[in-house]
Amino acid sequence: MKNNKQDSFWGGVVRSMGIVFGDIGTSPIYTLTVVFALTPRTEQSVLGILSLVVWTLLILVTAEYAWLAMSLAYKGQGGEIMLREILTRTLKPGRKLAFAGLLAFIGVSLLLGDGVITPAITILSAVEGITLVPGLENLQLEILILIAAMIAIGLFTFQSRGTDKVAGIFGPVMLVWFICLAVTGLASVATMPGIIKSVNPYYAFKFLTENGLVGFFVLSEVILCATGGEALYADMGHLGRKPILHAWYFVFAAVLLNYMGQGIFALQHPEVKTLLFGMVQHQAPYLYIPFLLLTVLATVIASQSIISGTFSVVYQGITMRLMPLMKISFTSSQLKSQIYIPLVNWALMCAVILMMLIFQKSGNLAAAYGMAVTGSMTITGLMMILVFSQIKKLRWKFPAAVLVTGIAFTYFVATLSKLPHGAYWSLILAAIPFASILIWTKGQARLYDAMRPLDFSTFLISYEQIYAKGRNIAGTALFFCRGYKMITPYIIHSIFRSNIIYERNILISINRTDEPFGVKVHLKKDLGPGLESFEVRAGYREVLDIEGLIKEQGITEKVIFYGVEDIVTRNPIWHIFSLIKRVTPNFVQFSKLPPSRLQGVVTRVEM
Repeated sequence: MKNNKQDSFWGGVVRSMGIVFGDIGTSPIYTLTVVFALTPRTEQSVLGILSLVVWTLLILVTAEYAWLAMSLAYKGQGGEIMLREILTRTLKPGRKLAFAGLLAFIGVSLLLGDGVITPAITILSAVEGITLVPGLENLQLEILILIAAMIAIGLFTFQSRGTDKVAGIFGPVMLVWFICLAVTGLASVATMPGIIKSVNPYYAFKFLTENGLVGFFVLSEVILCATGGEALYADMGHLGRKPILHAWYFVFAAVLLNYMGQGIFALQHPEVKTLLFGMVQHQAPYLYIPFLLLTVLATVIASQSIISGTFSVVYQGITMRLMPLMKISFTSSQLKSQIYIPLVNWALMCAVILMMLIFQKSGNLAAAYGMAVTGSMTITGLMMILVFSQIKKLRWKFPAAVLVTGIAFTYFVATLSKLPHGAYWSLILAAIPFASILIWTKGQARLYDAMRPLDFSTFLISYEQIYAKGRNIAGTALFFCRGYKMITPYIIHSIFRSNIIYERNILISINRTDEPFGVKVHLKKDLGPGLESFEVRAGYREVLDIEGLIKEQGITEKVIFYGVEDIVTRNPIWHIFSLIKRVTPNFVQFSKLPPSRLQGVVTRVEM
């Protein structure tokens, strides 16, 4: 039994490398190449830059995410939406809670925007390594962009088939990748062991003080080494805390050795621009092409983890009613986390290719990269400060959270220098989901108020009078609603105004709980003559077979009624809300209920 547990634990560690660390693990491809394009390659500057890399990874990944954020799991889950849930339960309704909600929305939007730039920069940076293959040095830029775009198209097209069949190789491939990073870095460090002293923060402070404002702006490029750090916390629900932490300590050592090796190579070969590829080609020219293929594979896996993470965040947003309903396919019968959202997939693909065409080179993309990452880190930090200040047992972590958040904010301010160089794309990309979340949540609340639902006791008086007339239709009718205690207008129109009343009428409500998984059902009979309620309480990541749940209760319905809102408004914001409702699936389409028994009842609502 012990061996099985150990196997599953180490299996979880290897899986973490494929799911969690793809982004941060592929950062060595471009980070120091970009930094040393702006910084002179002297021994002091190399020591200073490497010291900044070490302490950026220690403070903004290890301290902020591995130690602080991962101690705030909620029902085993992580991420900014979960921090919002923790605060919802610890803060009283008011400005603080509204502020926490706004922070969560901004943080999620920045992560979704980041999900566009990350695949673009990782795939482009890997493809650019082709130019170091003998005979391909003068390959045209357009050809490189075309190859990168074709890889992206292939990756996004593959999503609909599901990744569970090949996901098993992601971890082992990334393990090989990290071993290669460690070995190539160690081979370079062996030629100049003194580089290890760069772990001393003195060299980072010295670099910043000697270079002034220029040194401060270098932070906006150094932060590239920590991109993907938020995945430690966001993906905690998939794998658990311990496997991710153990994997991170190995990944940290591997990427750090590689960065140190690249630093030495930058000093010894000042003419070489692409440091990682140049270092590998110099060390083992015959193994360069296999390494290049491994790099492309690693960047595809990194992009895959971003895409899967985006699907997961959007699905979480849908089930928690933060985002509109979308068509969703479940691509695995074994893994509940394996989902495919066509609209998100194709929108992401178009955006990624657009970024490749606009920026053309990974170096240009790096000039626009980092703002969303540092913004997300700052927001996570602010939310942690709020949590630690409210929970007595965790108050001792409050000063550490303040310090880490202050440092994250410093990096964010440094990335503002990238705005003229294309960083505004991070804001444009993040603005789309942010606007959608705000319009949808505010619109749904306003729509519910405008519809004026009727309380159950008032409804029951009129219902009993109509039912007692005995003109009831044979069979069972299902009515979807939020809950039987407040009756939505379409039910009132159907029963009272249209006189559609069956022998058996069941009010069905589906509510999401704060648990990730688990389904509980409750059939309440005798609410009134021929009137029952059927409540389903399901985890926010649970895949529901509503028709199956209905049949399990022995219910054979003749017709299923649902409400459709016809929104009338002069407000341009509510016009957008109305358009979103029209183009996205309604509840019954989302739930894939049998169309032959469905009856939509239109209610005109003025907003």
